[in-house]
Amino acid sequence: MDLSMKWLADYVDCDMPIKDFVSGITLSGSKVECYNEEGDYLENVVVGQVKEIVPHPNSDHMFICQLDVGEGSLVQIVTGAQNVKKDDFVPVAKHKSTVLHDGKPVKITKGKLRGEASNGMLCSLGELGLNIHDFPYAIEDGIFILGDDCDKTIGKDIREAIGFNDTVVEFEITSNRPDCMSVIGLARETAATFGKELKVAKPEFKGVYGDVNEMLKVKIHNTDLCKRYIGAIVKNVKIGPSPRWMRERLRASGVRPINNFVDITNYVMLEYGRPMHAFDLRYVEGAEINVRNARAGEKITTLDGIERELSEEMLVIADAKKPVAVAGVMGGEYSGIMDDTTTVVFESACFDGASVATTAKKLRMRTDASSRYDKGLDPHECYEALMRACQLVEELGAGEVVKTVIDENYQSETPLNVEFSADWINNFLGTDIPEAEMVRILEKLEFTVKDGRVYAPWFRVDIGCKADIAEEVARIYGYNSIPDTIIRGVANAQRTPKQNFEKKVKAAMLSMGLNEIETFSFISPKYFDKIALPADSKLRNTVTIMNPLGEDTSVMRTTIVPSVLEVVGRNYSYRNPECYVFEMGNEYIPVEGEVLPTEPVRLGIGFYDTESGADFYTLKGMVEGLMNAVGAENIEYERPSDDCEFDEVSAFHPGRCAVVKVDGRQIGIFGELHPKVMENYGIEARTYVAKINIPELMELSCDTKTYKPLPKFPATTRDLSVVCDEEVPAAVLEKLIRKAVGGILESVTLFDVYRGEQIEAGKKSVSYSISMRSLEGTLTDDQADKAMEKAVKELSAIGAELR
Repeated sequence: MDLSMKWLADYVDCDMPIKDFVSGITLSGSKVECYNEEGDYLENVVVGQVKEIVPHPNSDHMFICQLDVGEGSLVQIVTGAQNVKKDDFVPVAKHKSTVLHDGKPVKITKGKLRGEASNGMLCSLGELGLNIHDFPYAIEDGIFILGDDCDKTIGKDIREAIGFNDTVVEFEITSNRPDCMSVIGLARETAATFGKELKVAKPEFKGVYGDVNEMLKVKIHNTDLCKRYIGAIVKNVKIGPSPRWMRERLRASGVRPINNFVDITNYVMLEYGRPMHAFDLRYVEGAEINVRNARAGEKITTLDGIERELSEEMLVIADAKKPVAVAGVMGGEYSGIMDDTTTVVFESACFDGASVATTAKKLRMRTDASSRYDKGLDPHECYEALMRACQLVEELGAGEVVKTVIDENYQSETPLNVEFSADWINNFLGTDIPEAEMVRILEKLEFTVKDGRVYAPWFRVDIGCKADIAEEVARIYGYNSIPDTIIRGVANAQRTPKQNFEKKVKAAMLSMGLNEIETFSFISPKYFDKIALPADSKLRNTVTIMNPLGEDTSVMRTTIVPSVLEVVGRNYSYRNPECYVFEMGNEYIPVEGEVLPTEPVRLGIGFYDTESGADFYTLKGMVEGLMNAVGAENIEYERPSDDCEFDEVSAFHPGRCAVVKVDGRQIGIFGELHPKVMENYGIEARTYVAKINIPELMELSCDTKTYKPLPKFPATTRDLSVVCDEEVPAAVLEKLIRKAVGGILESVTLFDVYRGEQIEAGKKSVSYSISMRSLEGTLTDDQADKAMEKAVKELSAIGAELR
């Protein structure tokens, strides 16, 4: 919300220094983002009068002007403008002045043009930072000739002369205070903050005789989404530019002046915080207004010229046949005010905030009106806003307002109220504020304290409990005046099992030298191509953002792998010799028939190291370390097969990746990145990535540590070497050995893999060291030999023969 300090001064005395104003109003709860002075880039630009103008002797399109700028002697300036004549008052940029050129400040100094001295420059609107909407009578590409609405005092600073010297304060208005999205709302806050008198006159107009009900019919068909609709009619409309004071205030508030009727509706919206709309009665078929839900398939072309399809939950303003406006968002193409408009319908209504927000989001429209409605407005001020619009019509001589109005009113007449207890408020705040002081503060904010309850004014829609009243007292009393207190009570909060598990996972990653990262959940669809995801992959089915910041953040990620790789790739581009990172983040998986996706937590790991020679087995060691840290058992590592549950397998080197299984369930995948994928990310060093499903891992893990006593009996060790096909994984052999040896097995260690002349082509020799131990007594050679025989038998079943 941009606030004009000149406009604010109409309602409250605020002549304190601007820094004191912004500091005080921020401390009382209305946060100031920044402030600036209009035209502060202009320097040494004044009002001048052309005393003499003659053609340039060395140019057929330039003129030499002698100007009075209040310095006693005339100043000569050469100009190429064709619209300047003797006695005109113009903006003069003198020697060593600053104006705008292409939106940037530039210095103006004296010089010569075609041999004639030029001691400055005559300025156009653009060089002052203005446009034709600010001064409609000006010539857009010529010198700005000051009209009768400007101060023509020679030598006066141009900003002051044309009203371009307002101070504008930008506020960040929180969603619970829609009343502050108005000049009057901020005037109330200013008066309460600084103890000033609030001067807001009740708007009134004379009007002309006539019955509006004979000219227009209004019917609210959905009273849940529209509590009030008031309509007025203006006859004999005269369309034209608004006066300078109105254009100034609109400009300072960030609104472009258009014509008197459009400007009146915008002016009232800014002044009262109540969006209004004006319809040309010619285009309201049947002379009737119906506030109803849109019909399936109905379309409307809005004022921005875009045709939009409506859905049944959207509220519209319709005439007898068609929608003429999207309620609370934007009017239709033919509802606007045109140069030949003769009769205008003024609308002041209150629509349900949630409905307006939903409609604006679905139609991808965010307007000044919708930004106010979606915060929730009360219907009671609709009448004052309409009266103010009618008053302005008469003040501007823009038409004749019919005295009567149509008021369809379904609002509640019970104001928001809560219990008032000074003791409770003091206990809540840790203060000792007298009750009388509290009442004084609340009454200053237009609350009413009566019979042990506080009644909120209509515009305060955010009051719902005693804490809200305590906040009002605290912010006006002064947060700096509240004494410091020690926190009371004992915190009994504790982490959930999920939080404990995730903390354990992060601790394991950090202990292995990985650095935690956090990336955006919003990604680009191009990420899927970068990891070579198949075209028919289920991971390409994403949640699409309706109003994305750009294509790079247009969908919700369904895999954490590309997010991690973006960080790894960026580090490589920065020439970092190594990068070890992990992220614990959510993926967003759409669910058919559901509005919201599931959000499973995933662990992503990524690293490269150009110096230490870290490889696949480094990553496998990290995964094993994680499994050990969380107490996972029965872990297997297998090559990805056709039933691999991870579509990201396409991103991995086909011979250097593995799927992690716990109790037979696939819970992760890890390995070396495919060379093509590394190329996509601009990485030339071997890169390793892992993805672990955290909820599944948590389900299969055990956080209870079981004590195992030290062994009382010695172990027996046997070495076993077998020859098998090259394709048989060592893990399969190990699994068969474990199954065969059974409960006396203590460990199986692979110590040699041999391929060479002594082994048949296509075969390999694999050697294991097998340690066996019994808890009941020392193993005999016979027991150990039988166990080995079983192992050899199991291995022979898959073609592995004893070497």
